[in-house]
Formats: sequence, C-alpha cells, structure tokens
Amino acid sequence: MKEYKYKINGTRFNVTVGDIVDNKVHVEVNGTPYDVELDKAPANANKVSPLVKPKAPAAAPRTESGQKVISKPAPAAGPGTPVKSPLPGTIMSISVTVGQNVKAGDTVCVLEAMKMENDIHCSTSGTVKQILVKPGDAILEGSDIMIIE
Repeated sequence: MKEYKYKINGTRFNVTVGDIVDNKVHVEVNGTPYDVELDKAPANANKVSPLVKPKAPAAAPRTESGQKVISKPAPAAGPGTPVKSPLPGTIMSISVTVGQNVKAGDTVCVLEAMKMENDIHCSTSGTVKQILVKPGDAILEGSDIMIIE
C-alpha cells in the first residue's frame, strides 16, 4: 500500500492506494474506503519479475596438460622501464642521479600527497637513464617519474 498526502483548494486529503488486481484497486481517502475500477490496467500491474539466477563464473582456461592459463603483464615497450607515480602529489626530493645503479625496491624519490610523505620505490634493477621531474613538480597518478634501464 502506498500513502499520499494532497492539498486541494486548501483541503488536506490522506490517500492510501492498495495493489491493483484485475483493474481494481482499494483506495482510502481520509479513512473512507473506495473500491475503484480502472479503465485500463497500468503497464506494471500484476507483473511479477521472475527471479534470475546469476550465472556462475566461467572456469579458468587450461592448457592441454590441465594447468591454468595465467596472463602476465607484458614488459614495458621500448628501452627502459618507467617508475610511475602511484598517486597524485608533489615531488619533495629525488634520491638518485642519472647514471646511478639501483636495485628493485630502492627508494628513488619522496612524493608528498595529502600532507603525507610517500617513498617511491623502483620495481626493477638497473641504471637511472632519465629523471623526468624535479623537486616541487606537481604530478598526477600514473605519471612517469624516471626511466630505469
């Protein structure tokens, strides 16, 4: 049942409308009951949406030997691997120089984001080929900070 409140020409009406069954509906206006017959049933009357059972996820593809096929990200195209910013912020300091050897996990710079200083680490070992930012630069999430070869 749905309840509505109307004001017509300064008079308040409290209307309760019941379910529509076979073009008929029970309505109460300020406590007085009425059985109302509709000329035409609304499009959504007496329609029950069936329960739809969600489909089970498809099984993971397998090789001929039965092992799961796991896709791995392709290595970065072109020479060198970029160190990307994991979040937007401002470069506070850079702790490496061009030509310096670094190991995976080394801190290469400090990024200030939301009033917190975040150490940014390189994901691969190699030599710093190019530094693309300087302290004070504001960068976006996913921006290249430097290239490791």
